This record gives sequence, structure tokens and C-alpha cells, in this order.
Amino acid sequence: MKIAYLINRYPKASHSFIRREIRALEEHGLEVVRVSVRAPADDLVDARDVEEARRTHVLLARGGVELLTGVLHALVTRPARLVRALFSALAQGRRSDRGALVHLVYLAEACALARLCRRAGVQHVHAHFGTNPPAVCRLAAELSDLEYSFTVHGPEEFDRPAALKLGEKIAGASFVAAVSEFSRSQLFRWAEHRHWGKIHVVHCGVDELFLGAEVTPVPAAPRLVCVGRLCEQKGQLLLVEAAAELARAGHAFELVLAGDGELRGPIEAAIARHGLGAHVRITGWVSNERVRAEILAARALVLPSFAEGLPVVLMEALALGRPVVSTFVAGIPELVVPGRSGWLVPAGDARALAAALRAVLAAEPAALADMGRAGAERVRAAHDARLEAKKLVGLFQERRVA
Repeated sequence: MKIAYLINRYPKASHSFIRREIRALEEHGLEVVRVSVRAPADDLVDARDVEEARRTHVLLARGGVELLTGVLHALVTRPARLVRALFSALAQGRRSDRGALVHLVYLAEACALARLCRRAGVQHVHAHFGTNPPAVCRLAAELSDLEYSFTVHGPEEFDRPAALKLGEKIAGASFVAAVSEFSRSQLFRWAEHRHWGKIHVVHCGVDELFLGAEVTPVPAAPRLVCVGRLCEQKGQLLLVEAAAELARAGHAFELVLAGDGELRGPIEAAIARHGLGAHVRITGWVSNERVRAEILAARALVLPSFAEGLPVVLMEALALGRPVVSTFVAGIPELVVPGRSGWLVPAGDARALAAALRAVLAAEPAALADMGRAGAERVRAAHDARLEAKKLVGLFQERRVA
């Protein structure tokens, strides 16, 4: 069976979970055509991401040439469908926050996607994220005989579900994957009840790089790590405030921020303002192997998110036998059990976060190892990329039989 995957920009350093999912699908015998609307990100440091970039078809690789070719092909081969899709794009644009012009661009992208899928022998496209990729897929389905499905992560989809026409995208899809029970509940809010049955929980997962890693002792050194894009929703600025509280109280510690992003400048300024240069360092984007090494060198992983879907890095840390400190947000409590595999604190509470970090620094390594083992059991049971991909295979095959 051959399918296509559509992502707005693929690969990216922060989207290794999509790469794992695609590779796991291929292990199960599916042929996956990788399609990215825009060129791959320029922050690729992992060799596997570089290889994915070589295998990915980019709709905008030649600027507007590919889009124009797709539109002309649709005009010649399926003019009635193109006109119908045009009116649909204009209607969607008038009712969205992006406007009609952007939706006309989506229509051109849909023409290019439909042409690509027809030439590749693909009849089903799966998109990641509920933003513009399923909007393009929906228009491509109107232009051709394509079916589409998509995975919703959050939090962006839940920040503006009405503007994104999330309910309409669900209605047109063959099925929708949610990365957590929380995410599925939010989709229930915006989907008609008759469409609830097509919404399924398919977790993001980790692969053997983490699941098969050798168990190493939790270090005695007072070292913590936070892995993720440096952005508002991940809460790193709050983490710097909590670190400043630890430093004022005289605690010895090192905090590593592994990642990069739009908030790097403000975070560096906050580190300097609080005099934390000896305590906190930022690595920039690093490979999966470096992420693993940073986690293993720490007592715990910290991710004080304000908004989430279900962070893959928490799965990675737990799979490596390290407890985590995070927040009572979205799907996180479905993975992290307070007192058993980590600590959860109220989002936005710097004092509660600092208290949890003090608890990590004060804990015996053996106690932290016990928490890590409990978390690893949960990850192996519910977040193995290969097992979760098998759920997707079943959903793809069910739609083909139907």
C-alpha cells in the first residue's frame, strides 16, 4: 500500500517524531511518499533528518512553477472539479482568519499535490497538524479521488479551532488521529457527534535509539536538562526564574537548555539579568544522539510547558530511565504520574517549579532511578513508535477496504 505524508515543512529538527512514524510505517510494509509544502528547515543537525530531506518532495521547490503546472494540469484534465474547488476555497477563505487570497494559494498547492499523488499512484494523504496541511488535502480531495486523514497535536489547533475550521476538516477526513485522550476530547468539542467515531488516539512514540538504550545510573551531579524549542509555550523563561530562585538559595546546580528558537535572545538576556551564566547554558539544536546523551547526563528532564499536545521529549527521558518535571497541561498527566515517574506542577507557577527542582536535587539517585523505571514501563507500553504505527496501518487499511 502506498500513501503520502504532507507536512507544512519537513523535516525539521523538532519533528523527529514524524520521521520515526514514517520509518515505522515503512517497517510495516507501507510505501510512504514524503511531501513538504516548503523547503526543509535549515536547522537540520541529525543525519537521519538530512537523509529525510533528500527523500522529500517539496511543492515549492521551484517557486511557483510547480504550483502553476498543477493548476494548468487541473484546468485541462478536470476543469469542472477545479471550478468547484475554486468556489470552495473562496468560501473557506471568507470564513477564516487567513482570507481568500491565502486559500487560493492552498488551492494551487492542492493542485500540485493532486498531480503528484496521481503520478505516484497515491490515493490517500495523511497530514500532520490540523492547520494548513489538511486544508490543502481537503481541496486536493475535491480536485481528485484522493482521501485524506490527519494527526492533531495541539496546542495551536485548540487555540483557534473555529478559525482553522477544525470541524469541517474532521468532517471531510477519512479518520483523524489525536496524540492523547485530552486531544481527542478537544476534537470532540469541534466535531459533530456523528463524526466522533472517526477520531482515534494514536500516540507519538520513540524508537530503539531511546527504547533500546543501555540503562545507566542516575548521576549524583546536580544537573538538570530541558529539551525543546525555545518558545513561549515551553516555559523556558519561567524555568530561568525558578533557576534564579535556586541560585539565590545557594543550591549548586547546572541547567542545560538543549534547543533553539525565537525566544533564545530573551532567554539569554534573562540568564544574564539573573547572573546565571555559571549555572545555565544553551546548546542550540542538537542531534537525537546528543539529546540522548544530555538526558542521560542529567538527574531529570524539566519541561514547564504552558500549552502542549503531549511532548515527545518526556517519552524520550522516561524511556532512558530519567524522571521528569512538567506541568498539569493537556496530555502530560496521561503519561507522567506524580510521585511515581516524576513531578507535575501548576503551569506558570515559578515557586512550585523551583520546589520540584529542589526535590530532584535532594533526591537519592536510587529513588530517581526507581521513578525512571516506572516511566520507562509506561513508555514501552503506550509510546513505542512501531506499535503506534501499527494502529495507523490498521486505519489506512480499513479505509482502503471501505
